Amino acid sequence: MTKKGRDMIEEQKTPWHLWAVGLVSLLWNAMGGVDYTMTHLRDPGWMAQFTPEQIAYFDGFPIWATGFWAIGVWGAIAGSILLLFRRRWAVAAFGLSLLGLIGGHVYRFGSKIPDGWNTGPNAAFAAILAAVAVFLLWYAVRMQKHGWLK
Repeated sequence: MTKKGRDMIEEQKTPWHLWAVGLVSLLWNAMGGVDYTMTHLRDPGWMAQFTPEQIAYFDGFPIWATGFWAIGVWGAIAGSILLLFRRRWAVAAFGLSLLGLIGGHVYRFGSKIPDGWNTGPNAAFAAILAAVAVFLLWYAVRMQKHGWLK
C-alpha cells in the first residue's frame, strides 16, 4: 500500500470527536490566553472591567504565581493545538496546564482575594476550569492510548 493510501486509512480512523474536542478546547483556552495577555499588557479597555483593588491584586502576584498562570494558560493552548495536529505531546501540554492551574489555585485560595471576586459564581468558575483541565488531560491520554496521537 502506498503512503498516501495508508494516510487516508489513518485519517478515516481518527474519530470525529477528536476534531470537535480539539476545536472547542482551543476556543475555550484562547479565552484564557486573551485574559492573560490583556491583563499583562494592561490594555485599558480590558482593565476597565476591574476595580482598583482587583488591579492591585494582580500587581501583587508573586513571580511563582504568575509563572503558574502562564504555564496553565499557554500549556492549555499548546495542548489544544497539539491535539488538533494529533501529536502525543498534547498529553504533556495538558499535564503542564493542569499543574499550572493547581499552582494558580494554591495562590488564589491561599491569599486574600478582593471582595468582588470572593463569590459563589467565581468559585464555581474555578471548579469548572479545573474540571475542564482534568477532562482535557484524560481525553488526550485516552486518544494516545487508542493510537490517534502520534
